[in-house]
Amino acid sequence: MSEVRRSVCHMKFGFIGSYGSPAQQVRLARECEANGWDGFFTWDGVSLDAGEFDAGATWDPFALLGAAAAVTERITLGAMVFAVPRRRPWELAQQALTIDHLSGGRFVLPVGVGVPIDRAFTSVAGQPTALRDRAETLDDTLGWLERSWSTDVFDFEGQHVTTGDFQFPLAPVGGRIPVWPVAVWDAQRPPRRSLDRALRWEGIVPQVRGDSPEDAEASPDDIAALAAWVAEHRAETDEPFDIIFQGRLDADPAIAAEQARAAADAGATWWIDSWWDPGTVTPEWLLERARQGPPAL
Repeated sequence: MSEVRRSVCHMKFGFIGSYGSPAQQVRLARECEANGWDGFFTWDGVSLDAGEFDAGATWDPFALLGAAAAVTERITLGAMVFAVPRRRPWELAQQALTIDHLSGGRFVLPVGVGVPIDRAFTSVAGQPTALRDRAETLDDTLGWLERSWSTDVFDFEGQHVTTGDFQFPLAPVGGRIPVWPVAVWDAQRPPRRSLDRALRWEGIVPQVRGDSPEDAEASPDDIAALAAWVAEHRAETDEPFDIIFQGRLDADPAIAAEQARAAADAGATWWIDSWWDPGTVTPEWLLERARQGPPAL
C-alpha cells in the first residue's frame, strides 16, 4: 500500500516569504530556521497584471533561495510555485542543481503551469499561453529535467521541447530533486491529467476551483478525500508521497494547533503558511509571524 503519512508527528511546517526585499527575504529564511519552521518558500512571478497585488517588486526565486541556502543549515527550500513552462529546461536544470548542491540537498520543486496574468507569458511571442500547451510544456520540461539527473549524455524529443545532446556530470545530492506538481482536486470528477502528473513524482500541491488564491486552497475534507484517492492509485509503490496543505495559522497557539491537527489527520504532510493580502501583509508583519514559530503538536 502506498505510504501517505497521516501521523501528526510527521507534519512539517513551511512559511512563504510573500513580500519583502531580497535582504528581508533572506532574513526571513534565517528567522524561519531559528524559530522551528521546517521550510522556507518564496514564489515565482515576473510581471503580473494583477492590480493591487502587483504593486510590489518581484525577485528571481533562484537567487533568493541561493542566498537563503547560504545562511541556513536545516530547512527545506523552494517556491510556491515555480512557473516551469516559461523557463528553458536546461537553464532550469542548472539553476535547480546549483541550489540543491549549495543547500546540501534541501531543495524541492513545487511546479505548475504558471498563471496567465504573468506578462512573461502574455507579452512574449512564442510563449505557451493556452492551458493545454502550458501543461504539455510542463511535462516536457520535467521529463528533460529528470533525464539530466542521470549524468549520462542524452538528447530529448517532446511535444514542445526538442534538444540535441546534453550532459550534467553531477546528479543532485540525493540522486533526484523532489518534485511537487500542482493538481486540481475535485472529488466528484477528479481531473486525471494533473493528478496523474503528480502521481509520477514525489508530492502534490492540491488546489480546488476558485477565483482567488485563498478560494483555491483545499480544505481538510478535500485533503482527506485526496489522500484516499492517492493511496488507492499509488498502491503499487511504498515510496512516501507528500501532500501539501496551504493555509493561515491562527495567532492563538491553541487554535493553530487544532488547525494543524485537522490537516495532518486528513493526510497532509506539509502545512505551508501562506499570507497574500497586500492590504494587510507587510515584510515586517511576516517577520513577526515567522518568529512565533509553528504550533507545538
